[in-house]
Amino acid sequence: MRVSVELVPRNKIDLEGQLDQVQNYLPSVDTINVPDIHRFEMRSWEACTIARKYVPHVIPHIRAMDVNPEAPLAMANELQATGVTEVVVISGDMPAEISQTVYGTSTLTVIKKFRDELPGVRIYGALDPYRQGFQAEIEYAHQKLEAGACGLFTQPFFDLRLLDIYSEVLSGVQIFWGFTTITSQRSMRYWQARNRAIFPVDFRPNLEWSRRFAGEAFSLLQSRNGNAYFMPIGVDVADYLAGII
Repeated sequence: MRVSVELVPRNKIDLEGQLDQVQNYLPSVDTINVPDIHRFEMRSWEACTIARKYVPHVIPHIRAMDVNPEAPLAMANELQATGVTEVVVISGDMPAEISQTVYGTSTLTVIKKFRDELPGVRIYGALDPYRQGFQAEIEYAHQKLEAGACGLFTQPFFDLRLLDIYSEVLSGVQIFWGFTTITSQRSMRYWQARNRAIFPVDFRPNLEWSRRFAGEAFSLLQSRNGNAYFMPIGVDVADYLAGII
């Protein structure tokens, strides 16, 4: 079983503080995955240079829309210099700054580019259980695997029954199952409107529910030797996961 925590690289000091919490309170964590967010100066692979001092494995997110399909991978040398051996390729949201160059490249194209240009790097695609119909999402996942992905990172689940269905259909695929915190009604509405999330009837937008669900998910995946990643939003990583993983 592998366990990852997703940490946002706002700046070096903040990132190191979060990594200290992981190291001190979360002994099961062996991986850090890092989103690539344009409004912060630190790119995901740069943050991985810091994270590698704390955990054995680091996985930067690569935004497909930022990749020029007609040119070699711009971050290839930096990834190799950092020692990155795994990446997650996501579509990416449009940047807030209109001056930011984007190409609208598809995830399938970028997965193939990584497969061809950096054959030593393991590539994960993304799976979102809520963005479209079940069959369409499964087909999209298989397209990513056929393009060269070795496995998948999911968007957060809020219901283990839905996870069971995806797990059964994607049996044999290496998957990092995602979980996160929702600690306000406003955040809950955001997930419903923006990410089309569906919550079980017992869901409560507070840290207590998020911690209980994280514990249940972790126990389930331990029993199956599955992989997990946890995404703390609006809370300290230790407040979310200490005593659970």
